[in-house]
Amino acid sequence: MFEDRKKRTELSELGEFGLINFLTKNIVLKNSSTVKGVGDDAAVINYKGKKTLLSTDLLVEGVHFDLAYYPLKHLGYKAAIVNFSDILAMNAFPKQITVSIALSNRFSLEAIEEVYSGILLACDNYKVDLVGGDTTSSNLGLIISISVLGDAPARDIVFRDTAGKGDLLCVSGDLGAAYMGLLLLAREKEVYKSDPTMRPDLDGHDYVLERQLKPEARADIIRLLNDLQIKPTSMIDISDGLASDVLHICSGSKLGCQIYEEKIPIDPATVSTSKDFKISPTTAAMNGGEDYELLFTIKKTDYAKIKDNPALSVIGHMTEESSGVNLISASGTMVPVTAQGWDGLR
Repeated sequence: MFEDRKKRTELSELGEFGLINFLTKNIVLKNSSTVKGVGDDAAVINYKGKKTLLSTDLLVEGVHFDLAYYPLKHLGYKAAIVNFSDILAMNAFPKQITVSIALSNRFSLEAIEEVYSGILLACDNYKVDLVGGDTTSSNLGLIISISVLGDAPARDIVFRDTAGKGDLLCVSGDLGAAYMGLLLLAREKEVYKSDPTMRPDLDGHDYVLERQLKPEARADIIRLLNDLQIKPTSMIDISDGLASDVLHICSGSKLGCQIYEEKIPIDPATVSTSKDFKISPTTAAMNGGEDYELLFTIKKTDYAKIKDNPALSVIGHMTEESSGVNLISASGTMVPVTAQGWDGLR
């Protein structure tokens, strides 16, 4: 006997406005600053004297994600998270997003509902309101564009170009796991293509897979720094790899930097997986990207406040610009840092 198949609803049955109504019917607003959400020509936000922050990220099928191994709900969650992370990297909190999606006719209503369920789960977890967006057709598969709004008092906002000479370079969490998860998924896809009867060999790799498929934005670190009464002197989120993002801070601040390889936090699961691929864990951390940890600088006088906190690591310090940006290897060798992480136009 054949198993019952889940009903497939064609998007053409609803039309654009029917789809919008379907996707937004369960939205519940959570922030008092949201005056008007979905349902008009524009959302209305009232920040009552605070500074407004805005960022946008675009995710394109075949460039930023592969649906051969990316569950649609996870994709929606991650699409929201990467935007939240941009606002958190300014020492502020995300409050509202708009979501625009372009999709081909190979996607059913149930498929796009899965994407939105992930987006809405992220909004619930981070107390963010979905206040608008757009939908259209696409000849290129699935495209997701999310814009995020946040707010903060002017005195609290942190930029990437304001580090000072002698400041300590810090990072939250651990690095390189997301890249290892990506390599693992890509490998198993190739195995499946050559032999569809093969079962994916993913056992024991839960940590690196979760870091790739369901990352989290570090709102907890922003709260921690606030509790410790530390305002970073500069900050950025690690989306393109430690090397690329530390170069952004150095370039903007017109400074050099020394990073110590032995200080870079790397999870044992990342180390283990990197051995399977014959890749240095340091390479994964420096060039992998998609960790969405926070990279920031603090004054030396704040070191005592963080030195015993397991969520934070001091990995180096800022130097004069003429010294360059260098990685000091475990053996003591000085290696110039170059940007080899993600580049969406390569």
